[in-house]
Amino acid sequence: MKKPKFRRNGFSLKRTAVYFCLLAAMVLLNFTLPQNEPLAFSLFFAALSIGLNPYLTGAGYLLSSAPALELYAFLSAAVQTVFCVALFIIYKYCKKRVGLERVVYAVLAQLPFVFLFPHTGYALFPFAAILQKVVLAAFFVLVAFLFENGLNALLFRVFRCRLPLANIVEICLMCVLTGLGVLNAFPQPVFVAISLFALLFAVLFVKNASAINAAIVLAAPLALADGSLAPIALYCLYAAAALLFVPYGKIPASLAMTALYLCVQALGGLYLKSAVEIAFTLLACLVPALVVILIPEKCYAKLNRTLLFYKEHALPRIAVNRNRRQIGQQLYEVSSLFREIETAFEDRETPDDGGDKIKDKLVNVLCFSCPQRRKCEHDDIFSSLDKLVAVGKAKGRVNLIDLPRDVSSHCINTAGMLFSLNKLLAQYRRLVADIESAKEGRKLLARQAHGVSEILRDIALEQSEEYVFSDGERNLSRAFAAAGFVASEIFIYGDGANLTVNVTLSSDTDSKKLVRAASVALGVPLSLAEKIPLTALSSCYVLKRKANFDAAFGVASCPKCGETASGDTHSVMKIDERRFLVALSDGMGSGEEARTVSDRALSLLESFYKAKMPSDTVLDTVNKLIAFSSDERFSCLDLAAVNLDTGNADIVKIGSPAGYLLSGDELRVLEGESLPMGMLEAVHPATLQVTMKENDFLLFLSDGVSTAFGSSSDLLDYLSALRPLNPQSLAEEVLNSALDRYRGKAEDDMTVVAVKLMKSA
Repeated sequence: MKKPKFRRNGFSLKRTAVYFCLLAAMVLLNFTLPQNEPLAFSLFFAALSIGLNPYLTGAGYLLSSAPALELYAFLSAAVQTVFCVALFIIYKYCKKRVGLERVVYAVLAQLPFVFLFPHTGYALFPFAAILQKVVLAAFFVLVAFLFENGLNALLFRVFRCRLPLANIVEICLMCVLTGLGVLNAFPQPVFVAISLFALLFAVLFVKNASAINAAIVLAAPLALADGSLAPIALYCLYAAAALLFVPYGKIPASLAMTALYLCVQALGGLYLKSAVEIAFTLLACLVPALVVILIPEKCYAKLNRTLLFYKEHALPRIAVNRNRRQIGQQLYEVSSLFREIETAFEDRETPDDGGDKIKDKLVNVLCFSCPQRRKCEHDDIFSSLDKLVAVGKAKGRVNLIDLPRDVSSHCINTAGMLFSLNKLLAQYRRLVADIESAKEGRKLLARQAHGVSEILRDIALEQSEEYVFSDGERNLSRAFAAAGFVASEIFIYGDGANLTVNVTLSSDTDSKKLVRAASVALGVPLSLAEKIPLTALSSCYVLKRKANFDAAFGVASCPKCGETASGDTHSVMKIDERRFLVALSDGMGSGEEARTVSDRALSLLESFYKAKMPSDTVLDTVNKLIAFSSDERFSCLDLAAVNLDTGNADIVKIGSPAGYLLSGDELRVLEGESLPMGMLEAVHPATLQVTMKENDFLLFLSDGVSTAFGSSSDLLDYLSALRPLNPQSLAEEVLNSALDRYRGKAEDDMTVVAVKLMKSA
């Protein structure tokens, strides 16, 4: 049961008001039954059970027995107080919660009432007074447990969430029994004044037909006292009259109820009574109306907003779904647009007519003024030039040995022909290079358009999913109520690994207990993903399905001796809630320039993976971009994308030394044979898939570390003997061992990155 958040030390207005009202209710409950039997015990025991201060609660119960002016009644209450207060103090100091055994304690606490309380019995029941007290004791115990939930809801949950029907009934029972105490303790006009005030306040507060329910509860004590349903009918009429005039303001509503009450009293013979009775009757309706009118309108509005805030909102969810559908449709359209862009930039065959024009240019420029031109045309010598041009296109240039026999025997300017042809071939090579560059650019743009289209399509599919009310929300609401959490709003969406729970709770809620209760209720492991403040007192707790695994990382690095910066860079990045990426990039060479290339490769990779670009598109694009701009500096790369649900790891290696997977006593080598990234425009990375298990270690090394061990067999022997406990110590141990082999002076940049996979807590 959720304990109250009252300040323990010093004065607190709220704390004082609560215990004063508790004392007043106990006093009135002792007047509910004809012989002033201690019905206050039910409220006393309920207050102890929900965690109120045992000393103050016990003192209130003792004081409530004083108006009876009976020694044995007071003695009975004193014994009950000492027993119950001592019991709950023991539990408090032992830091334990009273469970179902409190039923036994409540029964034992009734023994002083049965044997000490002065009770003469009721003639209506034909059995001994002691047996009647046993029946009353059982009634007190039953009412105590009904009061327990009702009091807890009244103190800690009302106006903070929608109360279940059971709690509303329990609160109504408390009101009815307390109302009977008011009727028995004071003249009837006092009860009428209190009940009319409460009824009018309820009408102005809810401003709907729910006020009729309040009228029934408030009239119930009068109906029980009179043995007639007439008071209930009259109070419903009073509520209806006030509701008719509520749209016009609180003054018309108050006057309507007052006028109707006076009419009913006049028809009942009010003016035949004494002046004192008439005065009290008039005050009983005029004072409540005046008090209600004097309460500022903003108080009603604030309470009404508070009540409405904690109701389930269907319309906002409908509006959200409508907006999601529109966004999803728009994203589909944009995705289709990028598909069209991809089609427009797809690789097309480029006509190669440059070779045919080489011969024409050669003949028109070199042979135009040659005196042998007509003879060459007659002997069809120019057709042999096609062979010479073909050889030049294949080799890139031509020389004397490439000249066909008929050309060399007839041409009087072979040197000029070779010079002109080589010049035209150089122009042709530049044209071909430009065409290929344009083709690669189109391919790159097409790949990017394809990747963007895929991302937008996935987002469109996600956005098109509607949010609906689910049984999980209702189950979670009941589970939170049982655990003592006051959840004003619960919103569940997604399923499987994408399950997300949003809960609005008090800002001081115990997050661990909240997560535990939600996990048990939904049957899936959850974790707190985010806490979003809403107001000064409330926050939105975002819970997401917990991954099966968690990961820890370790990095150890050392620059080349004499260099201020290492050419190696590493990255550990959370892709989403269930995947992470770890990478080690080794720029060729050392120092700032190598580090710049290495940083560029990692930054590009991180950006693409954050955007959830397809892996093949990422690697192809990054490789081309680095190749276009690396200025003959290249980057080796180790990359792993790990799924925390399954342990599956996609390993990508480009020109890097072997990586290693340490799994218990087993050591697995992860190798690739590709060139460094950026060295060629079409590098094919080595990709591997491994499944990591609990307590497995993934190890990436830069070439400065692997080279220090001399041979792969020495490195394997060293790693096989290791029994690491955490990734940071593993990375540091491997780096220090490599430095020892360099005799303390690093001959190259050295970096070790280690990852350990662990079972989620």
